[in-house]
Amino acid sequence: MNLLGIDTGGSSLKAAAVDVANGVLASDVLSFPTPAPATPTAVADVVRRIAGSFPGTTGPVGFAFPSVVRAGIACTAANVDRSWIGADGARLVREATGRPAAFLNDADAAGLAEVRVGAGRGQEGTIIMLTFGTGIGSAIFHDGHLVPNTEFGHMEIRGMEAEQRASGRVRTLENLDWPDWAKRVSEVLGRMHQLFWPDLFVLGGGVVENWASFGPLLESPARVVPAELGNTAGIVGAALAASEL
Repeated sequence: MNLLGIDTGGSSLKAAAVDVANGVLASDVLSFPTPAPATPTAVADVVRRIAGSFPGTTGPVGFAFPSVVRAGIACTAANVDRSWIGADGARLVREATGRPAAFLNDADAAGLAEVRVGAGRGQEGTIIMLTFGTGIGSAIFHDGHLVPNTEFGHMEIRGMEAEQRASGRVRTLENLDWPDWAKRVSEVLGRMHQLFWPDLFVLGGGVVENWASFGPLLESPARVVPAELGNTAGIVGAALAASEL
């Protein structure tokens, strides 16, 4: 069965049909500009257009969103309008598409994809996924079960939030070379290990395209691997979440 997965970003909403039985894309990825301001009503209009662009999909829709999500309600708003706080995102997607909807945090969606069909597949124990972009997104799993809405990017390191020291954006703004940035990321991994003792770290985000430049420089008590699904992880994970409704 092919389900529609949608991943919301600050600049665009990306969507594709996903073969959820195999965890692979069943269509090209289409990109739709994120409206400005990205209010719930404006985003709903884009979701309606997206659904109309994938007539071959049936069943529930998965919607990954940059927010802490509890029982379908957006509790925070990152890179979207603050009017999302308190909005019933699951109902919004249901009404925009006429289908059941799974509404979940975007990093959780990406982690779900990597654990089920990507770099973490087959790994028992505890897996932590960290995505390095504008901030640091996170998702943690134990024996395949997600603990939702972690915000490890806000963990304190040297008097600052981790993402203020080691995000992909900080690397660019401070013009850090790969060895210096790898040291900061290693410090984040070390602190995470002290707290959670994971068996595996999966690192994602656009910066992973440069894995050969920094991956071998990372130091961690746990094994560290690059994410496999790239920018499609959120789409695939959203659809996989929808398949569980």
